[in-house]
Amino acid sequence: MSDWPGPGASPYDAAVPGPAVPRPILVVDDDAKIVRLVRTYLERDGHRVVEARDGKAAIAAIALDAPALVVLDVMLPEVDGLAVLRAVRRQGSTTPVLILSARGAVGDRITGLAAGADDYLPKPFSPGELVLRVRRILERSAPITSTRPGDEPRSILNHGDLAIDRDRHEAAIGGRPLALTAVEFRLLVALLEADGRVLSRDQLLDAVHGEDAVEILDRTIDVHIRRLRDKLGDDPLEPRYVATVRGAGYRAAPARSARAREPGVA
Repeated sequence: MSDWPGPGASPYDAAVPGPAVPRPILVVDDDAKIVRLVRTYLERDGHRVVEARDGKAAIAAIALDAPALVVLDVMLPEVDGLAVLRAVRRQGSTTPVLILSARGAVGDRITGLAAGADDYLPKPFSPGELVLRVRRILERSAPITSTRPGDEPRSILNHGDLAIDRDRHEAAIGGRPLALTAVEFRLLVALLEADGRVLSRDQLLDAVHGEDAVEILDRTIDVHIRRLRDKLGDDPLEPRYVATVRGAGYRAAPARSARAREPGVA
């Protein structure tokens, strides 16, 4: 069951078209009105759209169509949206997922992000805001290079046996590839680019979500960090890659020989 967007949604909310992507966007919802509305706005913005009406069809479509992004409802027949998300993440898929759901409480949003979503937009929603969020996710999913003033773009970042190739949008530990979502990848790049400096949750939100971070809870960074650590095989009590600095934020873990001399780092 899905909710129709609330009143006040203007047909001109997304007036400036964004760049088209070669792969389609998959819209998963059992409400035909929602699907039609989302399709209309995404196609107006230059995207090709494919549809699925239940969870089983969504899993099949992700494998078959290799979408650039999935707009996913939670309350679906057959298999619910969270189960779909967990299933595709277990299979190693890093396809960006934006949850669009009538379940908009803080706990629901955190649960969705913890399951592997890149963003969460509660219903009722503005179609214009949906289009803008889609654009931002696709931008974040694109290969990135260093933009610090005075720096030449550096494709490869190394931290011990961890290597990140920003041009290829790939990460590996000891040559073993890591299946990171766009959010996890940008989070890891931000921490390593900080070169040992502590980044607050607000700074990490800005690095990962940019101007969209205004409407995102800072504690969602903790969810992303937990998922990132799981994929890195990192122990928060003895970190090799991502360290918590109590009361301040996160940083790239210092070398083991130096960590014992730094109070507050875990």
